[in-house]
Amino acid sequence: MRERLSPRELSLWVEPATVFRMLEARSADVFWLDAGADAAEGWSFVGTGEPAVLPQDVRLDVPVDGQDLPPFSGGWVGWRDYESGARVAGAPVSSDAESAGPSWLRATRVVAFDHAAARVWALSAAGAVEGWAAEVASASASVPESLATSRSDLAPPSPVIADARHEPHEYAALIERCRQLIRAGTAYQLCLTTRFTVPGAHDAVTVYERLRAATPAHHGGFIRIGGRALLSASPEQFLHAAGGVLRSRPIKGTRPRSTDAAEDAALAAELAVDAKERAENVMIVDLMRNDLSRVCVPGSIRVEGLWVVESYPAVHQLVSTVSGTAAEGTTIGALLEATFPAGSMTGTPKLSAMTRLHELEGGPRGVYAGCFGYVGVDGAVDLAMVIRSIVIDEDRAVVGAGGGITWGSVAAAEVAEVATKARAPLAALGAEMPGLWGSDILN
Repeated sequence: MRERLSPRELSLWVEPATVFRMLEARSADVFWLDAGADAAEGWSFVGTGEPAVLPQDVRLDVPVDGQDLPPFSGGWVGWRDYESGARVAGAPVSSDAESAGPSWLRATRVVAFDHAAARVWALSAAGAVEGWAAEVASASASVPESLATSRSDLAPPSPVIADARHEPHEYAALIERCRQLIRAGTAYQLCLTTRFTVPGAHDAVTVYERLRAATPAHHGGFIRIGGRALLSASPEQFLHAAGGVLRSRPIKGTRPRSTDAAEDAALAAELAVDAKERAENVMIVDLMRNDLSRVCVPGSIRVEGLWVVESYPAVHQLVSTVSGTAAEGTTIGALLEATFPAGSMTGTPKLSAMTRLHELEGGPRGVYAGCFGYVGVDGAVDLAMVIRSIVIDEDRAVVGAGGGITWGSVAAAEVAEVATKARAPLAALGAEMPGLWGSDILN
C-alpha cells in the first residue's frame, strides 16, 4: 500500500518522549525521528510500523501539494547500512560483513510534532485515525508508571571498558598509510574509521535517553526493528527531498566544545579558518555536487552554504549545503545509487577511497556510516548520517567513529578527534574509552 496516512490535528501539545515511551513499551518495532531535547524548530516523528522492503521506484520529482500537513505523511522509516551501498557502488565488502536483517518499517501509526508551531498530528489508516488521535491525546495517562520518570535518571551501571578495533598507535599508523595513498594520487581524501564494542545486554531506551540528554542533535533518532536498535545523535543531514528539490549537508571539520566561553569561541573561530578543515570540507562538497548532478537537472546544482560553523553541545562542526532540482523520473533508488554511501564517510574519488578503506580498516562498518530516516510515499525524504550513533544487538553495542584524512592531517590530532566523537555515545552506554584512547594525552 502506498496511500498517505490520514491526519488528525490534536488540540493540545503532547511531548514526543511521552508518546515514544507509550509505544515502545508495547511495540517491538518502533521509531522516533527526534529533533532533539527541548527542540524549538524542526519536526519529530514517533510511530510504529511493519517490517518492509524500501521500494526503489518512489518518485522524487513531485511538487509540494500546498496542504498544511506534516512533511512525512506515510511511507517508510529505517536505515541503510554502509556495506549495502558500497557493494552497489562496486567497492569490495568484507566477507564477514554483518547481516543487516530487517532495516525498514512501513509506517502504520505516526505522531508528527512541529516544534516551531507547537502543533501535533496523529496519522494512521483512515478508518482508525480518530481512535489513534484519542489514544495519543491521552498518552500521558497511559504511560506505565515505571516509565513515567525518565529511565535515564537511574544511575548508570558501574563503568565497563569498551573494546577497540584499533589501538591509538595502530590508528595513527593507518592515518600515515592514508597520507601515503594521497601523496601517490590514489585518493585526495579518505574517511578512515574504527569502532568500539561494549559487550553484554543494554536497555536501548535508557541508553538513548542518556545520549539525547548529553548530545541533543537536530537529526537524532531511535529505530528498533527485529530486535536490533539504532540510537543516534546525528548532526548531519545526508539527503533531503521536498517539492523536487534535493539537498545534502555534508559535515567535515570538528572541534570539541569548552566550558570556558572565551576558549569555546576561540575553538569555533579556529575551525572556521583552518586550512586543512576547509580543504577536507570543500572536497566533499565537490563530490556531492558531482553525485547530485547524476540525478538533477543540468545547471541546477548550487552550493547554498560553504564552511558554516554549527555548534552542538559536544562539538563545533564545519557544515556546507549543496542542492539541485531532481530530473524528471528521478526515484529514491536512483538517488541512493548516485549518492550512497555519502562522500563525507568515504572520501574522494569515492570508489577508489572505498576500495582502499576496505583494505585498511580491518572489518565491516555495519550500520555506522550508513543513513537513516524516512522516505515518504509522496517523494519527501529526510535521511541523516549514522554518526554519533550506537547500534545495540542482543549481546553487544557498537559505536563507530572516524575522520577525514587529507595530506595536511596530523595523526595525533586525528586520533584525538576520534576519541572526542566516541566518548559521548560510550558514556551513554556506561562505558569508558579503552586504554590509551582514554588517556589525557589525547585531550
